[in-house]
Amino acid sequence: MTPSPAALDELERRRAKALAMGGEERLARRRAQGVLNARERLDVLLDPGSFFESGLLAASYRPEARDKTPADGKIAGFGTIEGRRVAVVSNDFTVLGASSSVVNGKKIKHVRQVATDSGLPLILLGESAGARMPDRMGAAGRAILGQDPTEYLRDRRTPWVSALLGSCYGSSTWYACLSDFVVMRKGATMAVASGRVTELAIRQKVDAEELGGWKLHTATTGLVDAAVDTDEEALALVRRFLGYLPSHADVPPPRVAEPPGSDDAMHDILDVVPESRAQTYDVREVLQRVLDRDSLLELKPRFGKSLVTGLGRIGGRTVGVIANNPKFKGGSIDVDACAKATSFLVLCDSFNVPIVFLVDQPGFLIGIEGEKRGAPGRIMNWMNALSQVTVPRIAITLRKNYGQAYLNMGGGRNSDEAAAWPGADFGFMDPATGVNVLHGLRFEDDPERFRRLMDEISQDSAPWALAGLYELKSVIDPRETRDYLKRLLTFHDRSPTGNVGRHRLSCWPTSF
Repeated sequence: MTPSPAALDELERRRAKALAMGGEERLARRRAQGVLNARERLDVLLDPGSFFESGLLAASYRPEARDKTPADGKIAGFGTIEGRRVAVVSNDFTVLGASSSVVNGKKIKHVRQVATDSGLPLILLGESAGARMPDRMGAAGRAILGQDPTEYLRDRRTPWVSALLGSCYGSSTWYACLSDFVVMRKGATMAVASGRVTELAIRQKVDAEELGGWKLHTATTGLVDAAVDTDEEALALVRRFLGYLPSHADVPPPRVAEPPGSDDAMHDILDVVPESRAQTYDVREVLQRVLDRDSLLELKPRFGKSLVTGLGRIGGRTVGVIANNPKFKGGSIDVDACAKATSFLVLCDSFNVPIVFLVDQPGFLIGIEGEKRGAPGRIMNWMNALSQVTVPRIAITLRKNYGQAYLNMGGGRNSDEAAAWPGADFGFMDPATGVNVLHGLRFEDDPERFRRLMDEISQDSAPWALAGLYELKSVIDPRETRDYLKRLLTFHDRSPTGNVGRHRLSCWPTSF
């Protein structure tokens, strides 16, 4: 039956009402604050004209709220980024604080399911007041919880990305903690419950930044990968992150053209890394030379700072890098760095990204504080994850590679290829410390004997013996590092499997 003119008019009226969101007054307040609304965020994130909405006419199932919940506070659908399909949910804070309800929960579930079935990255633009009241109260409210047994299953069949762009409580927090990449606008908050609810629970005043601000989550909890100043920067970072990954786990990452001049930066690498193991440097200077020009995207730069993890490219191929950074704690690996490394291994193995270790570490940071925080367990978590990785792993030791951490950083059979620079030291510990431990001798006791014993330990720890035993596949001139990796990656192009790993880590906990 052809719809009547009145029915078509009613459709347009309902569409217009939904597109008006929470009303001009609320939208104007956001403009005055310099914050994008939920639909403007989609315009910035997606390719122009590509958004295909699902559930525009959805509304609360409660009669008293039905007329004031356009799209029920969550704008959901599909679109493209650089021509690649994605699924997206953008929370509309102008509609009841984008609070979670029965109906908008169905929208999220549908979009998530399509993303999984069709191999689309899922993007969640978070800003939510949490659960909607009184929807969640009483027996009826309890009955709607837990109806989707896989709601919080993270099996990493496709990448998930969250952008925290305002007050984020409830589902915005849960999905961020399940995501592979989280970016936060400074001024946003992420917590289990709002400051008001928290104040009532603990009976004391709560500062929003202290409760769940960007400094806390980028430096202390490690739940946020990057913090930026504006919505636009956050959305640009989402687009950039997804550019390194495949759309789903059953295909390799996309390849791009190598930027001209990428090989030129290696010429001064000998000036960047000091010969003396006692001198510090910033390993990001090395990464900027080894990787294709301007391709490094560092994850969690303020968390576990003695280790750098990031995505980049070599010869146009996506790689993940795990690099010790002597600029912080001399490169010693602390508890936070262990958690950071483990989560990054999970990301790379789940989405078929080869891993490059750049090693310059004096061992694990030992002490009472680390033991209180479960350092041995974190170290073994890392080893457990590393032993299950099925993507290519390449380890290059730049200067020092001591102790048990030698294994965590790809030593022994924990990498597919291992190389070292000629000055590398593979002792169990620093030679000066080794003299004291092995011989009970301090420098001031007998300087000449101390130096002789230290030289003996150093000679035994040089790369030549390991190369002779074929524990190192190569000893390379530092200036050859980029070319070595570029050529080696072509030979580890795993054509029989289509460069797709076995994804043993796909259900690894997102926070541990």
